[in-house]
Amino acid sequence: MKEEIIKKCNYSEDILSRTINKKYYIIDIIFCETLVNSSDIEKYILKPLNTNQLDIENIITSGTIKIIDNIENTIKELFQGSTIIIINNKKIISIETKACLDRSIGESEIEGSITGPKDSFNENFNTNIGLIRKRIRNNNLTLKTITLGNESKTKIGIMYMNNIVDKDLLKKVMQKIATINNDIIIDGSYIKEELSKRSLFPEVNQTERPDLITFALLEGKVTIIVDNSPTVLIIPTFFIDFFHTADDYYQKNINVSFTRILRLLAFIIAIFLPGYYISITTHNPTSIPSNLLLKLIDQHNIVPFPAFFELLIMTIAFEILRESDIRIPNKIGSSASILGGLILGDAAVSAGIISPIMIIVVALSTIASFVFSYNSIVNLIRYYRLLILLLGTLFGLFGLFIGFSLLISNISSITSFGYTYTYPFVPFIKEDLNDSIIKTKGNKKRNPLLTKKRIR
Repeated sequence: MKEEIIKKCNYSEDILSRTINKKYYIIDIIFCETLVNSSDIEKYILKPLNTNQLDIENIITSGTIKIIDNIENTIKELFQGSTIIIINNKKIISIETKACLDRSIGESEIEGSITGPKDSFNENFNTNIGLIRKRIRNNNLTLKTITLGNESKTKIGIMYMNNIVDKDLLKKVMQKIATINNDIIIDGSYIKEELSKRSLFPEVNQTERPDLITFALLEGKVTIIVDNSPTVLIIPTFFIDFFHTADDYYQKNINVSFTRILRLLAFIIAIFLPGYYISITTHNPTSIPSNLLLKLIDQHNIVPFPAFFELLIMTIAFEILRESDIRIPNKIGSSASILGGLILGDAAVSAGIISPIMIIVVALSTIASFVFSYNSIVNLIRYYRLLILLLGTLFGLFGLFIGFSLLISNISSITSFGYTYTYPFVPFIKEDLNDSIIKTKGNKKRNPLLTKKRIR
């Protein structure tokens, strides 16, 4: 049996084996050298086996011991960091000796916290489950695990509050996840893309913050934890969720309301400002004061390009700068930002290639998009910004109204696992408006749309 297991592992050189001959037993030990803690094997397996006791199973003192009934499950346990013991070439025992190959718990790198908890998820499945369970010490918090990835065999955890979650929602999530047929699942983003293919708007949210997952579970949502992924997925997701952060629940209501209004304004500015500038300078100049119009005309007269191409060039340049700032090492990131944003921008204005107002418009639009941390919403802003820019160039302010109508109709037509994306505005749920854009005092309720109006 030992030879069969090693053969199925293609004689990989990090699969090691050892045979111990005792009076009544022949014991084969197999483990993957790169996944196990060698000191645990020495302490919990080899030392006990070297005693003269005959009861092999009871002398093993490791915490997690499983009896395996076939070769396939044996190989699965082997590559999860367990040590396999085969007794007399018949009985197979799996003993957990997994090495710690994960980073420790640290602060979130994407979603910064001012007043809330500082811990965040890491790549270890059990650690992430523990960070949630230490916040919800309740027997109704339920975990179901499955394996995805035909080749990667990645462990997936589905968590929900059994006394709160809508069972129809849970069934839909289970069914959709079961249809995923990828060879490899490395990160939660793989599952996210499979579950939200129909729209530019993200239908599944994700976070690094355990406290946000706690709030989501208590609202009646379902969360998906992926082994080796530092983010956890939240289902369903509503448009208003992208204007909320975990820190909103640790501050005064008036401060939270002001910040959420700023986020909404930033979303509008990021999408519509470049298109608005193009429309008023090329099609509707009478919509702005004469003095301002003369200044804009005077600045643009020295530029050899049409306003649309000037704005398009600057938008692409800022996107390249943003992407390079993300990819290059942190030690030279600030230098690249200064070089691209200040030196080249000032040189372009001095050379008469770009007008100063154009840099202000593009910079303000780009900065407004920095309010949102995850790429899913940032990419959405990019696409709609270009669409509004094109419509503004072709039709002026009328094109902006067309673009705004397309944006609203797109948001209104989306559903996330059967739930309306525009909650709590459509359908209108009065009791949940106190935690939408304006946060007011009052009892915190569960999500009425998900939990049939059960009060927390």
